[in-house]
Amino acid sequence: MRFHLAQLNLARLRAPLDDPRLADFVADLPVLNGIADTAPGFVWRLRDEEAADATGLRPFGPDVLVNLTVWESVDTLRDYVYRSPHLESLRRRREWFHPDGLEPRLVLWWIPAGRLPTLAEARERRELLAAEGPGPGAFTLRQPFPAQDPNQPLPDRR
Repeated sequence: MRFHLAQLNLARLRAPLDDPRLADFVADLPVLNGIADTAPGFVWRLRDEEAADATGLRPFGPDVLVNLTVWESVDTLRDYVYRSPHLESLRRRREWFHPDGLEPRLVLWWIPAGRLPTLAEARERRELLAAEGPGPGAFTLRQPFPAQDPNQPLPDRR
């Protein structure tokens, strides 16, 4: 079975998207999404049905942006994050987003190639990472785990 990497990251806005303090972020978003969409290893990105991005979707709170994507591998995601123009936006993230209150902000997990992750699944993986730290079912770019059968049930944390 082939696997792809699902990725969720969250960002708590410092101001509404139409605030001048976020003008550079808002202007860069279509460019960065375009770079991601054509990056080697990119598979899919969550989008609002009425927009070219997911900024209108707020399942984690009214001031929290969600980014849910699928990549062919940890390396292809890492290349986009750290070896593309995305890096400059990453360096400026504290200008636009509160650095606290959303830990963990990023979670990765493996899915069967051809399947798309859901927001409910992303929430569950984030909760797993928060409860148990990095492991095969939920991990980070700093502590990745090799692909394994993602159909194995998640541990019961109750």
